[in-house]
Amino acid sequence: MTAESTRARDADSTQIHNIGYRNYDGPRLGRAYATRSLYSQSLRGAYGLGRSAKSKVLPMILFGVMCAPALIMVAVAVATKANELPVDYTRYAVLLQAVIGLYLAAQAPQTVSRDLRFKTVPLYFSRPIERVDYVRAKFASMASALFILTAAPLIVLYVGALLAKLDFADQTKGFAQGLVSVALLSLLFSGIALVISAVTPRRGFGIAAVIAVLTISYGAVSTVQAIAHEQGGNGTAIEWLGLFSPITLIDGVQTAFLGATSSFPGNEGPSAGVGAVYLLVVLALVAGSYVALMRRYRKAGL
Repeated sequence: MTAESTRARDADSTQIHNIGYRNYDGPRLGRAYATRSLYSQSLRGAYGLGRSAKSKVLPMILFGVMCAPALIMVAVAVATKANELPVDYTRYAVLLQAVIGLYLAAQAPQTVSRDLRFKTVPLYFSRPIERVDYVRAKFASMASALFILTAAPLIVLYVGALLAKLDFADQTKGFAQGLVSVALLSLLFSGIALVISAVTPRRGFGIAAVIAVLTISYGAVSTVQAIAHEQGGNGTAIEWLGLFSPITLIDGVQTAFLGATSSFPGNEGPSAGVGAVYLLVVLALVAGSYVALMRRYRKAGL
């Protein structure tokens, strides 16, 4: 069979099927819209919204656990007509830091590591977004989700305090200080958890690593501080030991600048000078987490 007859036969058997695709004539929404969409979807995903019912169970339980003590405190304050709340606004997140660590251990790997493990990130880049947009959206969504988790019980405490007719000015000041504290905590903890999760794409390893860094480090630092206090160590050693745990870093900053009561042994919080070092370390860790995420995605060739 000649080449001409083969081409003629192929031409006769070739058909073009119209399967209904049409050109898009609508507006081109661009990078900003794509980044906002990624942020909103990641934020919803942090609470299991838009996912299976199974995915909603743990974040909603942890949200309830965070708010339950605040509801109990409010009920007691209203019933007994107390003159103050049992716990300061700035102390609440420190006392429930284990719940915060569990939440991040469960949700931070889901936010970033699955995209890396299953190599789905290039699908995002088929849209008009760049690496910086992806990192910014993921960082902001995780910090926002954690802020919701930590600020919600403070709102419950504040509303309850007003219902109990406690002093409006004092409660408003304490509430504002608490919001500043949990905002800083949300940025620091989210950055650390996201970096750990991005470096360890396997979810099981990421969960264990996040718990170790955020929760076990606090237990280790608190133990060493308590030993130093019992052995009559000076307050300076206890102050500097607080630099080695994320939650004690937040505790030191809010003690030095927000008028909080320290959870350090003997309530010996850092002085203003050492508190400035705490604040600089927190800001450096937040910025360093963002840079580390950018480098991680550059290394992955994204």
